[in-house]
Amino acid sequence: MTARIFCPAASATQSAPGVKYPWVLRYEPESPRAADPLMGWTSSSDMKSQIKLTFDSKEEAIAYAERNGLPYRVEEPKPATGWRRIVSYADNFKTNRIGLWTH
Repeated sequence: MTARIFCPAASATQSAPGVKYPWVLRYEPESPRAADPLMGWTSSSDMKSQIKLTFDSKEEAIAYAERNGLPYRVEEPKPATGWRRIVSYADNFKTNRIGLWTH
């Protein structure tokens, strides 16, 4: 069973760029999930898919995987893309504003 080491992205509701997220080690699923015919619940016979280990650094997660003989793959975090323009609410009411007023 392969372990996946990654750094999760911030949720969409958080705006703080300085928050440090821990590295996570999760197991890849061995068997697909199946729907229970009676109740319709989704279940799996793979118990390792419920394990989620957190580490302070990527090196600690890799050392844990190597110490326990786990095959692993590392997913590097994607850099923030795009250009953010810092604006304030007061800029909407400037008298020397470039562009048309909306009212």
